[in-house]
Amino acid sequence: MQDSDHSAARAFLLETYRNYSTLSGSAAAHPDINASERADLGGQLFWAGELDATGQALVIAGNIAGTASLAATSDPEAQRQAVREGIVDFLVNSLDEALRILKNEVRKRATVAVCVGAALDAVEQEMVERGVRPDVFREAVLRAAERDPARKGSADPEADPMSARALVTWHVDRAPALWLPKIDALALASLAPDETIARSWLQRSGRYLGRRGQAEHLVWSNREFASRLFERVGAMVERGELAVSGCIEAAWRGASNDQLLDRLPFGPPGEQGIST
Repeated sequence: MQDSDHSAARAFLLETYRNYSTLSGSAAAHPDINASERADLGGQLFWAGELDATGQALVIAGNIAGTASLAATSDPEAQRQAVREGIVDFLVNSLDEALRILKNEVRKRATVAVCVGAALDAVEQEMVERGVRPDVFREAVLRAAERDPARKGSADPEADPMSARALVTWHVDRAPALWLPKIDALALASLAPDETIARSWLQRSGRYLGRRGQAEHLVWSNREFASRLFERVGAMVERGELAVSGCIEAAWRGASNDQLLDRLPFGPPGEQGIST
């Protein structure tokens, strides 16, 4: 993958993660959702608005969070892309068709995404006239995501450097569909029990991110998580169970607000040694 393509893919993943974290944070605060299900918005109708690039990131975030999502676009290419990449489950011609699908899925608390192939203004006007009241709105999610809750941490990184919030990413040089899930499993085992949002992201995001999530996986956690993941991956390589080259990186800001980085290149014996 070229650097520009990689940068664009990572930017989209980060945008999707921010939106997902915001949605899941609202689920955590919802009085009708059990603590054990707090990263799940099943039964909630999410109005994602125009299915542009931002709308795509929002719909995918909604899918990962478990919402029933509704979007609209009159752009034929955007419609085709949304169907081709599995961003939406249904492309329909009218709001009436969309609501018939959504009503059933909301009742079942099922995850679904529907796009109306029509102009946004016309769909919004009809929603107002018909009294359609989504539980979650595009604008509210975007405003909250600007504050980037995924980056926040309550611990003092100067007093406890390993508590510093960190963006942890990992990639492999070949066969990502084979090898990245193995690292994902190690990442899940490395998360603290209360990191529900990150855990749900790792469990569900692969199903919905499509080709943009194939080259690299990521999660927001902290340096303690990164250290545990580094140790587990290193042990897996030493046992000969990870026969591929790749790298894990943890990026965070130190007490002086400098951008810092931990890296773990890995590879099978004879190709690339383990280093920290």
